[in-house]
Amino acid sequence: MKKLALHWKIIIGMVLGIIFGFIMNSVGGKDFVTNWISPFGTIFINLLKLIAIPLILASLIKGISDLKDISKIKSMGLRTIIIYIGTTLIAIVIGLSIVNTVQPGTGMSEETIAKIKMKYENDAGVLDKLEKASATKDAGPLQALVDIFPSNIFTSFAEAKMLQVIFFALFVGICLLLIPEEKAKPLVKFFDSLNEVVMKMVDLIMLFAPYAVFALMANVIIAFDDTEILLKLLNYALCVVAGLAIMIGFYLILIKVYTKKSPLWFLNKISPAQLLAFSTSSSAATLPVTMERVEEHIGVDKEVSGFVLPVGATVNMDGTSLYQGIAAVFIMQVIWPEGLTFTNQLVIIATALLASIGSAAVPSAGMVMLVIVLESIGFPAELLPIGLALIFAVDRPLDMCRTVVNVTGDATVSMMVAKSLDKLHDPQPKEWDDHYEAVK
Repeated sequence: MKKLALHWKIIIGMVLGIIFGFIMNSVGGKDFVTNWISPFGTIFINLLKLIAIPLILASLIKGISDLKDISKIKSMGLRTIIIYIGTTLIAIVIGLSIVNTVQPGTGMSEETIAKIKMKYENDAGVLDKLEKASATKDAGPLQALVDIFPSNIFTSFAEAKMLQVIFFALFVGICLLLIPEEKAKPLVKFFDSLNEVVMKMVDLIMLFAPYAVFALMANVIIAFDDTEILLKLLNYALCVVAGLAIMIGFYLILIKVYTKKSPLWFLNKISPAQLLAFSTSSSAATLPVTMERVEEHIGVDKEVSGFVLPVGATVNMDGTSLYQGIAAVFIMQVIWPEGLTFTNQLVIIATALLASIGSAAVPSAGMVMLVIVLESIGFPAELLPIGLALIFAVDRPLDMCRTVVNVTGDATVSMMVAKSLDKLHDPQPKEWDDHYEAVK
């Protein structure tokens, strides 16, 4: 096992977890998995979340202070936001093109709709999504802007509010540029050292990744208790997966054409982050691993990855936007076909783009934003619970897939921005035991 590449170890853990989950389902071992296996996956995710904030803080402050020029920050920020908006628009258009061509919602029987409605309409998960969406919608039009600026940075750390942490790190980094270098040097050295420590933490945590993925996948499998409904929703699910696969292909074209790197090389280097994204369904939890792979194994400079990747984990949700386009039209095809107008689909594009920026980097946040997308086109409020119930059964596996696209998109854009700023160099990977011989 020691000679195997990390991504192969994770894949083995994933496959064994899926097999184990099916076995436990067949023998009634759901409680065993929930009580004795699932907690190890939770511990792993908690460890990744533990180091996410210190990593963003240290990497971004050190990176900004190393730029030595405030104009470079503006240049990097503009390129990042423009590319993120561009890829998100492309993702939404791909999703709408597929769902309008295949039309997976037409022809679904009344019996199937009634069964799904009865099973999921009053499900706690569906009601929770509706409640969160209502709270988001009731906020003012500039609330998303207000939420960027923290009143207490320690509260922002505790609640893992990424955009507030990014703002604080940018603020500190810029202020370090505006004071004499001899005054800034001690703090810059501190954050440089902190960054190295946290990166070493990532290496150590990843030793546990194959076992954690086993636990996470086993827990996912035991949650699927109605295969009949899953099969009924297969056409819809395949549309989403096809759209996400096309989006991955689009990223690989960008890698080949713009950065002149091999797409297969890129996939090999970023695959551990992709596999963790699939297992955890969380861009935020995967962020430390994404940063480690992009910096050490792909060769993007810290000042670029430290800005582009945390911002991307919060505002770049290409997979989620693609899913929202397909899900919104699918729901309308099934229960509100009269709403399928060209104007409404243009509104879906605009709203899904804005919703992706406000979507949290946590599991199933896309479904919360889907409610806002549907409401923007005048979808009947009384049909919303039924609409969410229609797709709720397959939301988790599709959430896993779209998180892979979100993370891949972040890594792709970081490479493009780095290439445009001449900040893409030869990789210098580090291992957890590089300094072990000196201290053992």
